[in-house]
Amino acid sequence: MFTSATSRAAHAYKRVGIESSVEMADPHQLVNLLFEALLRKVGSAKLFMQAGNVPAKCDAISKAIQIIEEGLKAPLDLERGGTIAANLDALYEYCVVRLVHANAQNDAAALDQVINLIEPVANGWKQIGDKGPAYLRPVQ
Repeated sequence: MFTSATSRAAHAYKRVGIESSVEMADPHQLVNLLFEALLRKVGSAKLFMQAGNVPAKCDAISKAIQIIEEGLKAPLDLERGGTIAANLDALYEYCVVRLVHANAQNDAAALDQVINLIEPVANGWKQIGDKGPAYLRPVQ
């Protein structure tokens, strides 16, 4: 089936916009983008769950798990990151467990729990801004 030219153009524009945002982002901004994408995917999963759209719910949850595992959890340096890295690692692992549970059991409360756990971390990360370690600050 074919999509309209307008729809294809909008999709291409969105894809280029996202790629441009990622290419131009410093490490701190990249983590902000990951948190935003994670929260959007979990929110979308909840809407799809409520609408009974199982394939879309599964896809959104799968992408949320991928963001956690590959984008947020994998880069943690557990040796040099100390307690903060260990706590984030445990939090991310717990969120993955809750997302899997939400997917298997259609449990919207588990999705809410993930949002409630991630939002304060995401907001804290945004507030760090230029106050964080030198390697997270934009090059001037």
